[in-house]
Amino acid sequence: MKVTVLAKVNSKTPNIKKINETHFRVAVKEPARDRKANMAIRKALPTYFKIPKSSVRLSIGSTSKQKVFTLDV
Repeated sequence: MKVTVLAKVNSKTPNIKKINETHFRVAVKEPARDRKANMAIRKALPTYFKIPKSSVRLSIGSTSKQKVFTLDV
């Protein structure tokens, strides 16, 4: 399953907002430096979907606000 994520970094309150079935807005406290925000999003998605952390991979958008994650569900 592919999930499109709009990343919001340096947020005061981290959360995940569902836009539709495959699009989400993910807010994380970490800055967009040294892949910290990507790692925070990668940790937040398995919690939201209740899947193992190893089943989440960043496919597209490592340096962009819009990212595509592949979930092995």
